[in-house]
Amino acid sequence: MEDQIRAEFRKNNFVLVEEEAILQKCVTFCINYNLSPSDLVSSWDLYSINRQLELIVSDAHMDAFRQQLQSEQKQAIIEKEQGLHSYTDVTMEIDDDNEDAKEVVPASPTVQKDVNLDSFDVTPLTNGKIHSLGRPLELVTPFGQRKDKFVVHSTLNNLPTVDDIKKEHGEENSDDDVIKRVQPIKRCSLEIIGSQPARGCRYMYDRIEDKFNYLEDRIMKYSEALVASQLYDELVDPSVASQKTIFSVGMICCEEEGRLKEKPIMLQSSVEHSGGQRVRLELQKLEQFSIFPGQVVGVEGHNPSGHCLIATKIVDYVPLSVPDDTFRETKRQAVDQDNQLVDPSDVSSDLSLIIASGPFTTTDNLFFEPLSDLLTYARRKQPQLLVLLGPFIDSEHPEIKKGALNKTYDELFRLDVLKRLQDYVEYMGSAARVILVPSVRDAHHDHVFPQPAFDINLADINDQITCITNPGIISANKVKVGCCSVDVLKQLSTDVVSRGIKNRMNTLTNHLLSQRSFYPLYPPAEDTPVDLSLAPEAFQMSVIPDVLIVPSDLTQFVKVLSLEGTSEVKCICVNPGRLARGEGGGHFVEVNFHGSPDSSSASVIRI
Repeated sequence: MEDQIRAEFRKNNFVLVEEEAILQKCVTFCINYNLSPSDLVSSWDLYSINRQLELIVSDAHMDAFRQQLQSEQKQAIIEKEQGLHSYTDVTMEIDDDNEDAKEVVPASPTVQKDVNLDSFDVTPLTNGKIHSLGRPLELVTPFGQRKDKFVVHSTLNNLPTVDDIKKEHGEENSDDDVIKRVQPIKRCSLEIIGSQPARGCRYMYDRIEDKFNYLEDRIMKYSEALVASQLYDELVDPSVASQKTIFSVGMICCEEEGRLKEKPIMLQSSVEHSGGQRVRLELQKLEQFSIFPGQVVGVEGHNPSGHCLIATKIVDYVPLSVPDDTFRETKRQAVDQDNQLVDPSDVSSDLSLIIASGPFTTTDNLFFEPLSDLLTYARRKQPQLLVLLGPFIDSEHPEIKKGALNKTYDELFRLDVLKRLQDYVEYMGSAARVILVPSVRDAHHDHVFPQPAFDINLADINDQITCITNPGIISANKVKVGCCSVDVLKQLSTDVVSRGIKNRMNTLTNHLLSQRSFYPLYPPAEDTPVDLSLAPEAFQMSVIPDVLIVPSDLTQFVKVLSLEGTSEVKCICVNPGRLARGEGGGHFVEVNFHGSPDSSSASVIRI
């Protein structure tokens, strides 16, 4: 087993320090947690990405890695049992008058007003005892008992301190709140760049022809862009034997099912240049690369035998100096009718956003407390745009899996999510805007990707709550914001093969920008219902966004990335994490965009 574990680490380009001690512990992990060597290395891969480690496996991280394996096994057992959650421990603690319970007992009407936030709903008394937060003792949750409501987790370009956040949350007096209401925020302009697929579309009708056309179109667009840049030689069939150095374009493919491995890797060229044939790609001469199945690349090298293309250079990005319309911008849809009368030069490129991704309720209930607390924070910070990405009604939630609801999924969405958002925009006034992006995990929506927008039919505030497709791009105050709720970063992390890459998280995110695609992975992950007959152009980034939102289970971050081949075009890439994690709170992101990514600020906040 030690040999198998060593081989798996080497296949994934990991270097073992103190090899003997590490292998002994890994063998123990495989036995104790019933893992195969490949599963163990996959878990280490996620562990190293979450902690932004390099491709070096050190014995110092083994104890923390063991704790992660224990947490994964515990979570798997909980999901398998799908049993009811008991709150007897919480009730006993409050009955015993512990210190936490004493701290929240209201001493005066003013204190009671501060403690009883909008995130806590008053529930009828059922057993003669009621908690000071307004809930009966049986309904007091671990999430509701936390002390620190909002804590800054990380910052970008000097953000407010933790004390500033706490002051905004709890110490702001009523006079300041009245002043803010008298001086509302300025309403931002809003346009939707592309709106495919349309609502009510028919899916599960994709054919092999649709998949072929999609892949062929990607290769051809990439080829045309590289030729138009005049930086590379004329494209050549990579499967033809030649002693000369050639340049060709193709898509990275796996020779067999399963994860991509460094040997063998196949390159599939277009039908026009090679009839769609594949050739083995040899990467031994490259000191640095990062590739994954479905990635379209340009390869410079030679093929002396006709059976193997020996690469000396890989071009995995489209030059921005391309003069043609290969990646033309799609049709824009104005959300405000009066926007057509506004001169675009008068619109400032400043935008304040709060970004959060579901789940929006903890796994032990369907009270949607994290969503309520998020909206409470947004009322105080007053962003111009509140961007919420699904899942809203999470199909992976234990209560929904059991089917223990007394209402439909659509009723749950309207009563517990939309009703809160309606109250939020009514409180904020006409300047507030909310963007809703669906998820393939939404139980009340179409299970397909790309995904049509929600159909909420709210006539009164239809111009304030806007639903867009998944993925989708909007333009607010000339700031382009791209959104995709599928966890493409995590899926890429399990399939990418790399060498000489220092910052893997930056590289994973940059793949989306360099490929000009929200979902460049092919074949797609098993749990992603990709239907290429709907709108193949939906995955394409018709414009480079100023802010790219890609929520993931990996560690939350806010980064400013430069596109490959240029340092002038930059993008703020945001992984807001999950608003709710298990029975506790997660993270969300606040962004203040001022003209360009370098002059903007952002913060990751733990709720």
